[in-house]
Order: sequence, then structure tokens, then C-alpha cells
Amino acid sequence: MKCSDVMTQDPMCCVGSDNVSKVAQMMSMGDIGSIPVIDNEKSKRLLGIVTDRDLALKVLGENRDPQQTSAEAVMTYDPATCYPGDDLSKALDIMSQYQIRRVPVIDIDGRILGIISQADIALYTDNAQKTAEVVQEISKPEMQASQP
Repeated sequence: MKCSDVMTQDPMCCVGSDNVSKVAQMMSMGDIGSIPVIDNEKSKRLLGIVTDRDLALKVLGENRDPQQTSAEAVMTYDPATCYPGDDLSKALDIMSQYQIRRVPVIDIDGRILGIISQADIALYTDNAQKTAEVVQEISKPEMQASQP
């Protein structure tokens, strides 16, 4: 199975200058836990990703003003990614290695095409054992590796 087979296509994105209040509203509206950050709406080149955890720790936890804090200020730069033609095992390996729940899918020019979430893996794969292993690795209490 390829990454393109399970990814959510054309995910909601924000630009780096968007405030985190807008990002949180997008997450709420889409019932999602992360928003890819792109350079602009035309090229859609991936710059980073903002997760609900980023909002909790870097905005609320640091008592920042959500209206005055940009997505760029709290995003993870240069997140681990995969390509649509990659075998799904690459996305699973990335999730396990970096203990992340979402992997952006990009094209050769770095444009966002989709995103693979832990939920996508559970819904679209028939390998319950592998899904359980990935969830276990992602959920380990201590971060053992940081994202590139």
C-alpha cells in the first residue's frame, strides 16, 4: 500500500503569519489535531506544522496572546515527510521513530499534497498488529528522538 492510498488529500493549511487563534479555529472546524504551515496559498510549499500540542504548550503554557502569536512562532519547522509513492511502511516508520501522530505528504518540490494521521492508518490498513505497534511507539512516555 502506498502513502497516497491512505492520506487525506488537500489538507487545511495556514500560512506562517496567521495567528494561532485562527489555527485553533481551523482545527476545531475540521476536527483535526494539526495544521500544515505553507509559504503561500499558490505554491503550497510546506514550511512546518502546528499541532494541538504546540498550541497547548507553546501558547497556553507560555501565556502567549493567541491573537498576537503567529503560527510560525510555534510551528515545528521542516517536519518529517513522505512522498505519495512511498510505501506506507515509510510513514509508519516515521511515526514510530519520531513519536508523531501525523506525517505530511509532499511532492518533489515540497508542496503539500496530503497528510497521514494515526487514524488514517487505523481506518485504511488491515494490519492490526502493525497499527498497534505504531500506536505503542508513538505513545511512549519519553521522547527518544527529536524530529529533523
